[in-house]
Amino acid sequence: MLNAKETRTIIIDRFHHLTPAEVFTRLNCSDHGLSAGEARSRLAKYGRNTIQKNTGNSAYRLFFSQFKSPVTLLLIVAALLSAGLGDVADTVIILIIVLISSCLGFWQERGAANAVSALLKLVRLHCDVLRDGAKKTIPAEEAVPGDIVILTAGDIIPGDSLILTSQQLFTDEATFTGETYPVEKNAGILPSDTSLANRSNTLLMGSHVISGKATALIIKTGVATELGKISAGLQSALPLTEFERGIRRFGYLLMEITLLLVIIIFAINVFLHKPVLDSLLFSLALSVGLTPQLLPAIISVNLATGARRMAKQKVIVKRLSAIENFGSMDILCSDKTGTITEGKVMLKDTLDTSGHHSDKLLLYSWLNASMQQGFHNPIDAAICAAYKGGVNTYQVQTEIPYDFIRKRLTIQVKNDKTNLVITKGALKSVLEICSQLETTDGKLVPISSGKNSILKRYEELSGAGFRTLGVAYKNGSSDIDFTREDEKEMTFLGFITLFDPPKANVAETISKMNDLSVRLKIITGDNALVAKSLALALGMKNPRILTGAGLQKMSDAALIHQAPLTHIFAEVEPNQKERIISALKKAGHVVGFMGDGINDAPALHIADVGISVNTAVDVAKEAADIVLLNPDLSILTAGIVEGRKTFANTMKYIFMATSANFGNMFSMAGASLFLPFLPMLPKQILLTNLLTDLPEMAIATDRVDEPDIRSPQRWDLNFIKRFMLIFGLLSSVFDYLTFGLLLFIFHADEKIFQTGWLVESVISATLVVMVVRTRLPFFKSLPGRYLSAATLLVLLLVLILPLTPFTTWFGFTRLPMAYYGWILLILTAYILCAELANYWFYRRIAAKLNRRVTR
Repeated sequence: MLNAKETRTIIIDRFHHLTPAEVFTRLNCSDHGLSAGEARSRLAKYGRNTIQKNTGNSAYRLFFSQFKSPVTLLLIVAALLSAGLGDVADTVIILIIVLISSCLGFWQERGAANAVSALLKLVRLHCDVLRDGAKKTIPAEEAVPGDIVILTAGDIIPGDSLILTSQQLFTDEATFTGETYPVEKNAGILPSDTSLANRSNTLLMGSHVISGKATALIIKTGVATELGKISAGLQSALPLTEFERGIRRFGYLLMEITLLLVIIIFAINVFLHKPVLDSLLFSLALSVGLTPQLLPAIISVNLATGARRMAKQKVIVKRLSAIENFGSMDILCSDKTGTITEGKVMLKDTLDTSGHHSDKLLLYSWLNASMQQGFHNPIDAAICAAYKGGVNTYQVQTEIPYDFIRKRLTIQVKNDKTNLVITKGALKSVLEICSQLETTDGKLVPISSGKNSILKRYEELSGAGFRTLGVAYKNGSSDIDFTREDEKEMTFLGFITLFDPPKANVAETISKMNDLSVRLKIITGDNALVAKSLALALGMKNPRILTGAGLQKMSDAALIHQAPLTHIFAEVEPNQKERIISALKKAGHVVGFMGDGINDAPALHIADVGISVNTAVDVAKEAADIVLLNPDLSILTAGIVEGRKTFANTMKYIFMATSANFGNMFSMAGASLFLPFLPMLPKQILLTNLLTDLPEMAIATDRVDEPDIRSPQRWDLNFIKRFMLIFGLLSSVFDYLTFGLLLFIFHADEKIFQTGWLVESVISATLVVMVVRTRLPFFKSLPGRYLSAATLLVLLLVLILPLTPFTTWFGFTRLPMAYYGWILLILTAYILCAELANYWFYRRIAAKLNRRVTR
């Protein structure tokens, strides 16, 4: 049974069997659309048009999610049990530290989420609706039941709708039916028991228009739509990025180590007749200390900070986790129009079959381009801009919109004297429907007599770098509308030649991308001759070109081998883009794809990083992970750099936290075996973990070394494990030196031992950050100012802590002044040894691992 909120959202549950008049009555609207005031009222009543759940209490969920770790929950339970046995003070301190850590994580993640939400508003989808009887563009989130939406190719359907009018309308409903082929849609009335997949008179939110145009009445929006009903399943089906998979594997590794150590350490302490509850708390606190608790918050903050920096470069990140893949990307596939070229297509000439200028061809081309309504594009705009003729006396009778199978656009126009059918499109697609051609002097001859010369001239024009289209015509009838089946026995009229020059700085930009170890591959539907001309203009020497026909004959195994070696994929069919991206990924590359067209959505989905532009069709923007506010490759290079900085800073935290925590855990576990008391109390372990985490929260603002920017960085679990073991064990060596100092020189009791080790442990873990944050000598790579400030703050806190009233709360005591002199020597030796280990690790271990990966 529906609750009150759901019933007010659903106006009409089933509507495919109703007439438009019946639906208008039920929705209390008309074919003139809604007024602005009524639209505002309905928006307030039915809510924003989004399938996401209400996030009003998301702050509470985010806060309580900070406590979802099983180890943290066990620690809280054990602390409460300790309170029940009389140790209330320790319980309160432990709970306060856990709360502070959780609040820090919540504050960081909340800020990151708000920042990303603000950025996403810059790339909202829009739709055209009738408001107050006039066409108006609004954000798709503001569409309401009763709106009449105007749809053309590339538009995403903003709500479950009933078609009012349509013309050659085909949509993609793969999300609902699993069928990848376009579905034809028409206005009409269907039986009430018609299944969802067969409702040809309705449009579903989330599907998109492939070709044609329509007007439709929105009936259901948001969670009431069919998409809303399955949204939870769709959201869970998002594939994990490479970095997310790495984080998951890393989490499993820590879980295994933590569980094993908790069991072993607890068993040993109990065997040595230490208090059972204290041993349990100690073991659990150790496991918390080993786990980088702030890792989710640090990752969120790093990604959000990276997203904000990228936004300043006019690069908007829709899916935060894609930033890591953006930094790892080593191949970028892109169309040429608007990215490699200026994107301002200009008409060179209109030529008849003999290669002479033709005013008749220019007129026919202009009629086709200016009067079509299916999909506005740069080619039609260029033709319209070049035509300087008189007033148009024609009106449209019928239009057969362009699609990616026919590769042509046909329009039937008429005036008082003439009825013409004009077709414009890819030359070979136009030639195949022609039975004759028109010569320069106006004679009509069989197409067979001139086809070879037409193809030869086409090759010459293409080789000169011109995009060349064909135009054909035939006489129509005012009484009969032209159909797809009538596209035959037409007369070939001539060629349209267009050019789109390369951008002035594109060669320099491609060079910069090469310096960043990112190789550009151009995927275009243009013929190989035009593509080769462009490659030569960009300075490519002997470019390797693979055509769609050649790709079709190639096996998957052969393509996996050839794709990385190819510079340009020409004459590519839309469905082949996806195959190219897949082959490059299988060859071991992290692949970005940049597209803005209707047929780019599948490739954008399958790419590691889907990139589009803010002027792209809705379906391309929706499929993309990253949206450029300016279609320029130079902006993309700046985004790649920011992506690598974000990746590098995230990995810094993992290196720091895991090595320091593993070292502390190993030292504590070992010390607990020969000490008559616990080397640290549970509350002291948690305090140590909190203090060492504080500087690392500023890691998102840290400087990044040039070597980490020059080449793509990949997640490597073996690399992290080696780093954790080597630097963790190194820190343990100096921990044991500190133990010896405390026990044999200062003859420390329990409190002095625990205080002395906390001071050494926190200071060493804080200072070693300066070493492990870079592969360069630490004095050649200075940290960012916020990281430096946080480091100094923690050093000051830990030095004055034994002198404050908090001393008794945590079981600390004042240390002998001589101890600080000895600790200075130990810390100096530790930093020097860490620097040497850092040098050795990156020269030997890291190089060896990298060689193994590249084989």
